[in-house]
Amino acid sequence: MIHEAHVNGIKLVYREEGDPAAPPLVLLHGRTANHNDWNGITQHFAARHHVFAPDLRGHGASDRPGEYAVGTMAEDVVALLDHLGLDRVRLVGHSLGGMVAYHVAMRHPGRVERLVLEDVTPPYPVEGRAPLVEDGSTEFDWRMMHQTEPFIVDPDPALAAELGRITAPSLVLSGGERSPFDAPALARLIPGAELVTIEAGHLIHAAERAAFLHAVDAFLDR
Repeated sequence: MIHEAHVNGIKLVYREEGDPAAPPLVLLHGRTANHNDWNGITQHFAARHHVFAPDLRGHGASDRPGEYAVGTMAEDVVALLDHLGLDRVRLVGHSLGGMVAYHVAMRHPGRVERLVLEDVTPPYPVEGRAPLVEDGSTEFDWRMMHQTEPFIVDPDPALAAELGRITAPSLVLSGGERSPFDAPALARLIPGAELVTIEAGHLIHAAERAAFLHAVDAFLDR
């Protein structure tokens, strides 16, 4: 079912599936996507979890307030958890959603039971990245694109140390040689993180869905 919540000063739209008595699992999509990016994935996890998949601010049917710091997006997620009465969740994030997820895990460690980061860039400068070029896309706010780009190409150097504060058991998935991001470098910054490489490029959950689900299921079942 699709719902909306008014949290942290904005409207967030989210999908909910599964048994409310099952362990809660939150899926955070990547940049320019929305909850539909998890089609098929939500149904799989809903067999054993109470699944929530929000549209991040600036995406899909959620509000477009014009302010898109990654830390603010993380506070949106925490506010949504409060709204839903969820104390601790299993948190899965892809790309930008993974950056949001690790901010939640760093700054609200008690809220994250297990953390899965799918092909997420580490907080190190990225060189040679092509500049953003706007097209006719309307499924997201282009201001979000411009404001989140510096978090990828020129992130705060303090983030590398801050990742060491994550206490949740963590799985980092790398898309391998075809990925634009160095997910293994991110795994090295998170205490005790497990690294699994799936040669799929950046969109692991779409390009190699079975391998993605197998890796995440194995991690969540421990």
